[in-house]
Amino acid sequence: MNINHTQQTNLELLQKIEEIIEIHLVELDADLKEKIGSEFSEKAEKNSKKINVYRMVYTSQGHKVIGYIVEPKEGSDLPCVVHNRGGSRDFGSIKIGQLFLGLSMFAQSGYITIFSQYSGNAGGEGEDQMGGSDIEDVLVLYEILKKYPRADVSRIGMYGASRGGMMTYLALARTNWIKAAVIVAGTADYVNKKEFRDMEEHYVKMFGGSIEEKKKRSALYWVDKLPKNTPLLIMHGSADWRVNPTDSIHMAEALYKNKVPYKFIMFDGADHGLTEHKAESNKLMLEWFERFVKNNGQLPDLTPHGK
Repeated sequence: MNINHTQQTNLELLQKIEEIIEIHLVELDADLKEKIGSEFSEKAEKNSKKINVYRMVYTSQGHKVIGYIVEPKEGSDLPCVVHNRGGSRDFGSIKIGQLFLGLSMFAQSGYITIFSQYSGNAGGEGEDQMGGSDIEDVLVLYEILKKYPRADVSRIGMYGASRGGMMTYLALARTNWIKAAVIVAGTADYVNKKEFRDMEEHYVKMFGGSIEEKKKRSALYWVDKLPKNTPLLIMHGSADWRVNPTDSIHMAEALYKNKVPYKFIMFDGADHGLTEHKAESNKLMLEWFERFVKNNGQLPDLTPHGK
């Protein structure tokens, strides 16, 4: 692998962070291009010229967890995004090839982006509890960023889709360092999922499935714990079959009552991944982070006003 001086310096800085057990630069080599496929390998090659991709093993809860960092090749004092993956166990896990494609979007826009596979996944130790103690795996990422000289930890956003949206809500309730958040098709109510009873067996396997455990993972039941100085962008598709769109509708109502700043967009006829509106939703995400994270934009005035 040919590593230039700047890449070597950044790698050495990351290797000094105590939470990181091991880390290496991921090369977009012939084998990885083959896995990505000829349809996307050219785009990945183009993106690779702008970003560095690292695979890391880090410590959380006393055991090893797999994660990734994707960062711009150039710049210092960079804003950051903590990216919370969706799914559980292997389903929804991060594929290295995607780090050179869609998952590099924030890095290409100037953000150091950091990811966790969560405990028990992708070769990591521990157990994925789908919003239990594995929230610690997300919070440790902040400790890593704090010790990386390239990162400006006064400017950190958080993104999560599906289960990742739930992880984002959990993190918001636990911290004060998230400047803004974007949640796509985020699960906010595990209790009232009448349309998706086929998931009950999965919930039992992941966290026991009790009402008490469901409420712990359902932001709708503890909206009052969310910070009132972290603006949320919530997006959902009205044709989502995985997470009921009413999760976000009811969450928007609760955020309004609790005076939490937010913008809610329902994409008519869009699926779980907002596939039909991908370009528009990506643009909205980048604009949200640029406004509130990169540029430290002023929070909206939520007091009733106007003529």
